[in-house]
Amino acid sequence: MHAALNGSPAKSCKGKAAMRVFTYTSAHARILFGAGRAADLADEVRLLGCRRALVVTTPEQRDLGESLVAVLGNLAAAYFDGATMHTPVEVTDRAMDKLRNSDVDCLIAAGGGSAVGLSKALAARTGLPQIAIPTTYAGSEVTPILGETQGGRKTTRRAPEILPRVVIYDVDLTLSLPASLSASSGLNAIAHAVEALYAKDRNPIASLIAEDGIRALGGSLLEIAKNPRDLDARAEAQYGAWLCGTCLGTVGMALHHKICHVLGGTFDLPHALTHSVVLPYVLAYNAHAASGAVAGVARALSSGPEPWQHLYQMLERLGLPTSLRALGMPADKLDVTADLVLQQAYWNPRPVERESLLRLLGAAYEGVPPSPDMSF
Repeated sequence: MHAALNGSPAKSCKGKAAMRVFTYTSAHARILFGAGRAADLADEVRLLGCRRALVVTTPEQRDLGESLVAVLGNLAAAYFDGATMHTPVEVTDRAMDKLRNSDVDCLIAAGGGSAVGLSKALAARTGLPQIAIPTTYAGSEVTPILGETQGGRKTTRRAPEILPRVVIYDVDLTLSLPASLSASSGLNAIAHAVEALYAKDRNPIASLIAEDGIRALGGSLLEIAKNPRDLDARAEAQYGAWLCGTCLGTVGMALHHKICHVLGGTFDLPHALTHSVVLPYVLAYNAHAASGAVAGVARALSSGPEPWQHLYQMLERLGLPTSLRALGMPADKLDVTADLVLQQAYWNPRPVERESLLRLLGAAYEGVPPSPDMSF
């Protein structure tokens, strides 16, 4: 039987059959996973049909960038190590000058979300193919989403050309990542998967991916904190980051990401730590409107019925800040933040009202442990 023209299941569909009506769009990327895989970089450039690569990284990852230039040999046309948090447009403009002057035909991002973000911004402007070599666990390397900041405002867009064509997960390159950065970038990835579980366009495939990503990161981050050179835990964290990023790349975002985009773009708060702090509060806020998602997070974390408490306790166990105050959020800007969140608001399973949003932001600012009786 055919579905109704308005997109709802045909009347003859009953029970579980009707529940299985969904749309799933797969993001296509070639994934290389395993220790030592960065050695394959030159071959991957050639497989793309390219000969002149621009390597993009941050000042902190300069050594990594230079080592990849050496791996590439004469395939390396240029190198730019000025990537920075929140992908400011003025930094992208400087990188574009380097790109134009070097006759580049592909992009290589080496490092965390800042390097990947800049590479995506360049790809969005040029259509050039990208190879991403992530060294953190944020997962943005497998999403077709670009967030850019200009004039204190962060905006996002989604397009196929923004997705890297190849991603190389080399666990050896993560061993130097400090435990604190490992923890915050991993919680950032978990936030992607949590929102995928209650996204407006969620579907069974993305939900399966999301739960397994949360499970993989929820356990491995604590192991990395105990022993930062645990290769098995590092590899499991990379696997989890890949899954969490993948599910974000296939469904939409909600209140959590909108809040973090405002806080990062407006106040330049650290990207991954902001996601880490905000996550427990938004999950608690949405708990009654997204009970299925809450159950999925609880299963993945083996946490009991209130996983927002487990996520808050993870911040403490991982030695991370537990409040927006600790991240440098201005005390007198909660009203401004609420107003900006409500402008062009993202869909959310629970309607977002200004007073309840202010209570959420206030609790996150103070770092009060989230609980069901907070009356967000």
